[in-house]
Amino acid sequence: MRVNIENSATDPATEAFVAHRNLLFTVAYEMLGSAADAEDVLQETWLRWSGVDLGAVRDRRAYLVRITTRQALGRLRALGRRKESYVGTWLPEPLLTTPDVAEDVELADSVSTAMLLVLETLAPTERAVFVLREVFDLGYDEIAEAVGKSPAAVRQIAHRARAHVAARRPRGTVSPAETRDALHAFQRAAETGDIQGLLDILAPDVVLLGDGGGVKQAVLRPIVGADKVGRLLVGGLGKVAAAVSLRPARVNGHPALVLRLDGELDSVLTVRVENGLITGLYAVRNPEKLSHMGRETALSR
Repeated sequence: MRVNIENSATDPATEAFVAHRNLLFTVAYEMLGSAADAEDVLQETWLRWSGVDLGAVRDRRAYLVRITTRQALGRLRALGRRKESYVGTWLPEPLLTTPDVAEDVELADSVSTAMLLVLETLAPTERAVFVLREVFDLGYDEIAEAVGKSPAAVRQIAHRARAHVAARRPRGTVSPAETRDALHAFQRAAETGDIQGLLDILAPDVVLLGDGGGVKQAVLRPIVGADKVGRLLVGGLGKVAAAVSLRPARVNGHPALVLRLDGELDSVLTVRVENGLITGLYAVRNPEKLSHMGRETALSR
């Protein structure tokens, strides 16, 4: 059962929680890649926070982040077991984000689909340490308390996680305008069935990942190569062309496309762009992962 925190009686504990709620949600979401699980972590955090003796708390923000991290770590390990039986590719849950998220370049980069997929390759504790250190700039002592390790161990974990992420993260910074241009070219080619237009905007080694969760049809394995991806997209969209609409949206702080079928939300398409070409295309169709596309989500650091 969800606790209606915002409607609770105003008191110091509630005020502190509400003041840091967006931060706590962002911590949980970056650790889990799932908005639904992040919301559950917030509920668990609130239940534990509401029983804390505030007189013994020196830094309420740090204490709340510590609770959230511990709850997210437990859920992250359980989520890993769930993913083992997931049908097809598991992709992060897309968020329709508020405009200010895009203005914070580092925050937007940290919640991009491409980065969240890189974070998926880290072990749970490595992911927690990386997120808390690199995204939220917490001190090693503070992180050590959150993950139950010594500060020296946390430093080693942080170094290892940074190297792991650096080897896999997108190269360089891509401006929103560059991503919008690539998406516009992609949209125009997809809507007109222009296979050459798609080939021109897709990198030769582009990777298409789809997430239907076993509920909606989606590619079960990565599709690699511009020709394969282009022909698959043109063929699939061509079959339902009259009923499909593609519209720009701001998803996870970046330009994206929302696909509607007969007016109903069907898919969210996010991309990874390098040197003006789309190198990664991520299509989420699982209806359970589209619930946060109906309203804007605020994130903060």
